[in-house]
Amino acid sequence: MDKLLISQKSVEKLSTRLSENSSVYCSGLYFSARWFVAANAAIEGINFIILPDRESAEYCAADLYSLVDGDKVFFLPDSGRRMERSNYKFSLSVQRTSAIGRLMEYDGQEKLFFVTYPHALAEGAVARNFTSDKNVLRLKCGDSIDREELLGKLGEMGFVRTDFVGEPGHFAVRGSVIDIFSYSDSNPFRLTFFGDEIDSISIFDCGTQLSREKRNEAEIYPDLSSMEDMSEASVPVICLLPPEKTLIWLDSAELYCKEDFYALADNYRKVFLQVPTGIQGVETVKFSITPQPVFNKNFELLSADIREKTEMGYRIQVYGDKKAQLERLQSILLQNGCHLPEFVEGKNIHNGFIDNEDKICCYTDHEIFDRFHRVSLRRTVERSEQLTINDLTSFTIGDYIVHIDYGVGIFGGLVRIRDDKNRMHEVVKIIYKDNDTVYVSVHSLHKISRYKSKDGEPPKIYKLGSKTWQNLKANAKSKVKDIAKDLIQLYAKRRASKGFAFSADSFLQTELESSFIYEDTPDQEKAVQAVKRDMEAECPMDRLVCGDVGFGKTEVAIRAAFKAATDGKQVAVLVPTTILALQHYKTFTARLKDFPCNVDFVSRLRSAKELAEIKKKLKSGDIDILIGTHKILGAGFEFRDLGLLIIDEEQKFGVGAKEKLRQLKESVDTLTLTATPIPRTLQFSLLGARDLSIISTPPPNRIPVQTEIMLFDPDEIRKIINYELNRGGQIFFLHNRVEELQSIYDILHRLVPDMKICIAHGQMESKQLEDKILDFMSGDYDLLLCTTIIENGLDIPNANTIIINQAQNIGLSDLHQLRGRVGRSNRRAFCYLIVPPLVSITEDARRRLKAIEAFSDLGSGFNIAMQDLDIRGAGNLLGAEQSGFITDMGFETYQKILSEAMEELGVETGLTSGNIKGSYVADCTIETDQLALIPDSYISLSAEKIRIYKELDSLASDSEIETVKSRLEDRFGPIPEELAALLMIVRIRHRGEKLGFEKIIIKNGIMILFFINNPMSQYYKSPVFQSVIESLNKNHDFELKQNDNRLRLVNRKVESLDKAYALLGKLGK
Repeated sequence: MDKLLISQKSVEKLSTRLSENSSVYCSGLYFSARWFVAANAAIEGINFIILPDRESAEYCAADLYSLVDGDKVFFLPDSGRRMERSNYKFSLSVQRTSAIGRLMEYDGQEKLFFVTYPHALAEGAVARNFTSDKNVLRLKCGDSIDREELLGKLGEMGFVRTDFVGEPGHFAVRGSVIDIFSYSDSNPFRLTFFGDEIDSISIFDCGTQLSREKRNEAEIYPDLSSMEDMSEASVPVICLLPPEKTLIWLDSAELYCKEDFYALADNYRKVFLQVPTGIQGVETVKFSITPQPVFNKNFELLSADIREKTEMGYRIQVYGDKKAQLERLQSILLQNGCHLPEFVEGKNIHNGFIDNEDKICCYTDHEIFDRFHRVSLRRTVERSEQLTINDLTSFTIGDYIVHIDYGVGIFGGLVRIRDDKNRMHEVVKIIYKDNDTVYVSVHSLHKISRYKSKDGEPPKIYKLGSKTWQNLKANAKSKVKDIAKDLIQLYAKRRASKGFAFSADSFLQTELESSFIYEDTPDQEKAVQAVKRDMEAECPMDRLVCGDVGFGKTEVAIRAAFKAATDGKQVAVLVPTTILALQHYKTFTARLKDFPCNVDFVSRLRSAKELAEIKKKLKSGDIDILIGTHKILGAGFEFRDLGLLIIDEEQKFGVGAKEKLRQLKESVDTLTLTATPIPRTLQFSLLGARDLSIISTPPPNRIPVQTEIMLFDPDEIRKIINYELNRGGQIFFLHNRVEELQSIYDILHRLVPDMKICIAHGQMESKQLEDKILDFMSGDYDLLLCTTIIENGLDIPNANTIIINQAQNIGLSDLHQLRGRVGRSNRRAFCYLIVPPLVSITEDARRRLKAIEAFSDLGSGFNIAMQDLDIRGAGNLLGAEQSGFITDMGFETYQKILSEAMEELGVETGLTSGNIKGSYVADCTIETDQLALIPDSYISLSAEKIRIYKELDSLASDSEIETVKSRLEDRFGPIPEELAALLMIVRIRHRGEKLGFEKIIIKNGIMILFFINNPMSQYYKSPVFQSVIESLNKNHDFELKQNDNRLRLVNRKVESLDKAYALLGKLGK
């Protein structure tokens, strides 16, 4: 898009005045039009823009990114000093450091923009001479530098050495590779050395630890934002601006004209975007800007406005980030027979406006659709989720781990043992009862997993060779098969019956979907399409939609309900509690208020008179959608024509209600929603029994909940509470000990005396508890002081701060669920975790807190909470007995056994599960005397070694092996011989598996391939076996032998692993 020029005469007048006066005043200039003007009238030099607060500064910077080409816009925030280390703080440090660094080095040659606010200017900056070579490292490809000297310099600059770089201020050394996370960039640098010469420089991704793009040079800055107070020569930021090359743009100057920095701006040229109050009689540059009309998602109004403006000669542009959203708008306008405006894709502005001077309308899609506009600022640090997950799942000595053949044991570390030829092998040591020990080869790590169970109780450890473990496995398998068979029969029965086939989408449906405040995620779109497809089919729908808190499951339900209502059918929405009934009622009515659709709800809050009225309307068909607890299944509630049943959290209903549901389901379309994640392997089993949609991505324009860890500091807590109350919000304060709630109440009451507090906990009577929460929902109280009782599905859009006291005692998934209670609307939400000093809490609790803070993005917690919640999910879906099995064998092993059971069931019933790999052997074991391991000189960290061994062990194809190889080269340098041999063994194992060999031995120059032990196996009738025999007859590379009823192939001239791989390649050709 060419740069759009608005109010050109006024902009020229502004530029002329600037050349004559030191201060210029504007009037009639509002909204994003201010930044169009600033971008066009900016001087060749520094354009320093000051706004009244951080939020408006963020929006201004985001608008300028769209209007100014190249990396010339810098956001200058405060340093976030009062925060503990968090993603958000790192972002502030990087943004502030890069802005101050750029200001110090400015040579007057280009046009730059800096956007800031008073709170950020109140903090000092280091003096201009600070960025000399003494304090900043400038490295180029081809430079020679002594590596020890470089590491010493990084230490002096305050950088900390770690195993892996995950946040600014870290550096790591691995062989010839040095990774450094400078404070001037949102991605870390990777330097590869050849001797003392820098061979290459690239930036890499913290999550994957892989290089993203090559660079010719790297500038390594220390944290300038934390040095300002320590530095003797700290100066105000404004003093870094060269007066002859700077223009200051001021917005709402009257709000900060008393601040210290304001007086320092006297020496600079200034543009006031509005005339400050108190200043009169000045000549202004007049603009004629009016706001974008409010359309309230009324597209007929929008079409009429576009027609009218076009006839008046206005040029209309609609800005939007996403192509899909603009296409959706285009199709709605075409349906309304409207002239299409220009669509500007990939660029967005915060406020639409009309420029009456040049007759230009700039509209925004988020205002047309009444959506929240989330800004994304440059140089934002994304903390590595992957590293956190690795940290949570890594093995440490003393952990319980499970071997699928031997059961639960204790991890004894990665050890080296010598074989009979005195050659070294790396193995994992597992200790069982009475100190029995198993050594697991690195080629069999897929058989072990970390023991995870819902209770922190230690598992039972059996003696090696006892039958207990095998019996436990067999028992779990047979029970799973029984459950799955029942489900599959039920599904078949439903498939055979006939239901109502709904008609295709109407125009109203498209309009409802377009007015959704958030953008649809791909998962959500798939779920909606699947639900519609099922509804339009003849047999009754039974679909389960599964997604985390706040992922838009309710939206899927609303669209399905509306589709049913437009076809004249009634909808019943079933929820487990009174509070949820009210909550859903509010959500449904708010979404459907502009559409011809009657929604009502039933709960114990309704009077007998109201209930009688509802029953009457329901029977006559005047109510389209009825929401309620299981009461609506009872006597007296008679639907005129029920077409769709929506069930929220089915597992929370009692047996009686479930039985009624089962009868209903056979003839009525059913949509079930659940926030309990379903274990991945169960998905396979359930696919044969139920249609499943999984929403695993959060809405893109939802703001992540800002999570901070803090100590119990009364002043800080008072500030947090007052901030939320001043913006008209409510607060959750969570303390998980009922007996201490009163004393916490007293403390909070002392801190903020005029705040209304209500207490809620699980030991109250259910009616009293519901009343308290309903009062809080209706805004009678400012703060809800409670236990973890609020974890269950409570949705209060006005509560956007949660303070969790003693957070170190709460499990990971609970923390994630609790944090999901805030951030449900389009306001920034905060979660504060109050803990004792980090030194005094357990390592496990520290890991949990680190994880929950790193996963601040909504939904990313799904990854971790999955590990915790999976366990509950499996128990809920498969019944309590299965939870017992999970406790005995740990979750991952249970999953493996589940998938084995499903495959066996597939063979028994003729229904193949989606998990069969197309090979006849489940596993091909390899024994070799070749040295195949990861040398310590290449990777010294044993947790990372085990992770890589496990990854290599689980690879499924040669292309995946190549990918892993190039990743290892990128992260650790050239592949050593021993590791190359290990990669070759993985390839040999794959080939062996495909050809049907159960075991391969490569020792002393001899290779022996063992065929499947079971002579009745289908393998011996398969084309694979046929082709192996044919190539034997052709090539004569192997001798075919049979001893003790086992068929094997032998070759006595195998000098290397490469030769072994090539020989296997000839077989089966």
